[in-house]
Amino acid sequence: MTIRSVHHRTLWSQIADLPHVLEFPEIAGTRTRVLRMGSGTRTVLMLAGTSGHIEAFTHNLRALSEHYQIIAYDYPGHGYSTLARGRLEIADYVEHLLALMDHYDLDRPHLCGESLGGWIALKVAQQCPERFASLILSAPGGRMIPADRMQRAQSVSRQSVQDPSWENIRARLNVVIHDVEAISDELIAVRQAIYAQPGFLDSMNAILALQDPETRRRNSVTDTDYENQPLPALLIWTDHEPSGDPEVGRALADKMPHGRFELVEGAAHWPQWEEPERFNEAVLRFLREQP
Repeated sequence: MTIRSVHHRTLWSQIADLPHVLEFPEIAGTRTRVLRMGSGTRTVLMLAGTSGHIEAFTHNLRALSEHYQIIAYDYPGHGYSTLARGRLEIADYVEHLLALMDHYDLDRPHLCGESLGGWIALKVAQQCPERFASLILSAPGGRMIPADRMQRAQSVSRQSVQDPSWENIRARLNVVIHDVEAISDELIAVRQAIYAQPGFLDSMNAILALQDPETRRRNSVTDTDYENQPLPALLIWTDHEPSGDPEVGRALADKMPHGRFELVEGAAHWPQWEEPERFNEAVLRFLREQP
């Protein structure tokens, strides 16, 4: 398939002919945008990255929902959920996630988290491992990185909110998507609309609290977090991952007692978007092996 035929499919084209529910329940005080679809006996919870939203999983929902119930949602301060002020730290995301599970009465779902989503998954699985079945960690965040790189990430994110022009949103997405031609018009337009919401700059400042070195340090994922991870875990990495080469990801996977490593080539920080067939295949193979 060409880049355009794969990456430029819209969310609506992927789910329009499938039963699904898009709703806004009140979860832990946050009006939360939630997409539910699929009818399997087990559930996969989809957790997006920093300032991300449901549309990040556009190319995965159809394939995964053939076998599992899928729940994708926007965190507090993200997407079309209630916007935030102050600071959002990992404990806030964990509290919201557990409340969402209680709301839907979920029994040991699988967590599929990319970037910030992987960070949240690593922390919540240690806090209450009995509540989850397994982890899928796509380029999980949370490690300490050089301050200049965090400042660059903050700069491009804030600029895209202060001026949500087509060019600035495209530049922000090019941080996570290696091939600029793979960035769809719909993805730009959706994020442009999200960032243009009144109050989103305050929300972005709350989201970016985890890029502040002191705040990040007290929330960070350490080697011990990986070494003490009790659940089966698939760690997905890429050959263009901005936080480190493939050996970094392989080393993290090797630290986990039940860790497995999958390298997806031809992608940057969003393998679920740039190489969806490979990503979906790896995830489904891993999930089929879980009891």
